[in-house]
Amino acid sequence: MSNRIASKLLAEFIGTFALIFIGAGAGAVVGDGVGLPGLIAIAFAHGLTVMAFAFAYGSVSGGHFNPSVTVGVLAAGAMGTGEAIGYIVSQLVGGVAGALFLTAVLGGTATGLGTPALAHNLALGATSLTITPAAGFMIEAVLAFFLVTVVLSAAVAGRAGNLAPLAIGMTLTLNIIMGGALTGAAFNPARALGPMVATGNFNDAWLYLTAPIVGAIVAALLHTGLTRLAQEGMAAAEPSRAARTPAE
Repeated sequence: MSNRIASKLLAEFIGTFALIFIGAGAGAVVGDGVGLPGLIAIAFAHGLTVMAFAFAYGSVSGGHFNPSVTVGVLAAGAMGTGEAIGYIVSQLVGGVAGALFLTAVLGGTATGLGTPALAHNLALGATSLTITPAAGFMIEAVLAFFLVTVVLSAAVAGRAGNLAPLAIGMTLTLNIIMGGALTGAAFNPARALGPMVATGNFNDAWLYLTAPIVGAIVAALLHTGLTRLAQEGMAAAEPSRAARTPAE
């Protein structure tokens, strides 16, 4: 293994470890049923962690810390298959390691370790809401779609420049504020799998592992299509621009 790929895999491991330790750790410490202030705290714990480590490791590995982001970047043609597989393995291992370390710090799994779960009888004003697996799948897929869209546009295409980590971190935060009470808002297979392995609670694991991948692939296809259309538009504009330029 070359030093270059080794440094990338290590960066992905550390970043994902941090995301689970801090993000899922915040979910475990704050707990459920604490209302909007608690949800906002959990959202910022995730968003600020990703932002900080994307600033730290963005130039090393791109700062994915999420298998669905890696799949999206792969589907957009911005990385190779072998490298993507290495990233995903590192992220999953980092997620499990982060959750196991969190278990040791908190003295067990009684807190749930921030394991994502579909809402049951969630009080919303005068009514209550239960999220079905189908609805949960759509929510997780859409949240992943938003995240991967921002990653591809802000970071991979370079439209946000040095502020890409800020855009990505804020997208993560906003996603969790919206979806945290509904599905736990993991939209990250490593974020879901780590606490599941540590707690032995694999309820709806298929949903949390597959829905973000679907959202990521849709985001990549849309990003690629829009990029191609923009390039074709620029190419079509060149002849007319040249025709309007006076000959020297």
